[in-house]
Amino acid sequence: MKNVPELRFNEFNDEWKEEMLGNILKYEQPNKYISQELNKKGNTPVLTANKSFILGYTNEANYIYTNLPAIIFDDFTTDNKYVNFPFKIRSGAIKILTHKKHNIKFVYYKMNLIKFKLGNEHKRYWISEFQYLKISSPSLPEQQKIASFLSTIDKKIELVKLRLENLKRYKKGLLQKMFV
Repeated sequence: MKNVPELRFNEFNDEWKEEMLGNILKYEQPNKYISQELNKKGNTPVLTANKSFILGYTNEANYIYTNLPAIIFDDFTTDNKYVNFPFKIRSGAIKILTHKKHNIKFVYYKMNLIKFKLGNEHKRYWISEFQYLKISSPSLPEQQKIASFLSTIDKKIELVKLRLENLKRYKKGLLQKMFV
């Protein structure tokens, strides 16, 4: 079979199908979810799709996004984040993507493998280009198993990062006490 990955779970053997992202995901304009306030404390996180991710918090009670899970997609940079908690956003450049018939976490992992070269133009990439990109995907049960497996690895990575930060703090404390 030509459209089958090299590594698979034993119980699956069907061929993967190619589809455009725009047929897999539906997008929502973010306008009503844009936060007007940004604080260090609040009830609802205010998000962006870049490395900052959580920009701050808001106490605004209206128009909190709750159709979860979702992917937030920065239309100008193509950065994206998987989100599984209620949120508001800060910019109208964010597209909110939800699944039509696929496991959204699986699609998120696949999107992060796309090698997409940004042009010199300042444009909105989801509508003009990104939604037309194709990804291959298996049956929904296989998508769910892959997403679950990769999520478990992500959790282990987060635990290792936390341990590393704790060790760094421990070392810093030792250094402060060992040197005059």
